[in-house]
Amino acid sequence: MRTRIAAVTIALTVGLGGIALAPAADAAHPQSASAAVARIVKAPGFNAGGTWTVYQTNLINATLTVAQDAQGNLTGTATNSNGATGPIEQGFVDGNYVYFVIPWSDGAKGRYIGSLDAGRHLTGATTNVNAPAIQATWRTERTF
Repeated sequence: MRTRIAAVTIALTVGLGGIALAPAADAAHPQSASAAVARIVKAPGFNAGGTWTVYQTNLINATLTVAQDAQGNLTGTATNSNGATGPIEQGFVDGNYVYFVIPWSDGAKGRYIGSLDAGRHLTGATTNVNAPAIQATWRTERTF
């Protein structure tokens, strides 16, 4: 559970452009801090299961075949427009947010962070974990 909370915190921090949220005034008390963090984590707000395509601003598109369990964990496979393939790892849906990592067969390792927009499309940012200067934004045409 702590891993998921930490990942959501990182995802939200990165998604907000690196703006870190200040801890609550009572964060010095571990029980209070744990309760506050537990309220942040939500149940899956949508089902990301199925086959859908991520359209990236670097013109590399990825088609994902995704399975989602009742807790929001994501698994599956992906193929990109350069022919690289990879499994979906560390994936989850939390409320309206989505997070997953794809270690591509060409050596890149994409970290994808996104959320539902007003039209219920996913939009977000991706970073190559192995070369952090390589980044792009992404979106889906599918609605969730």
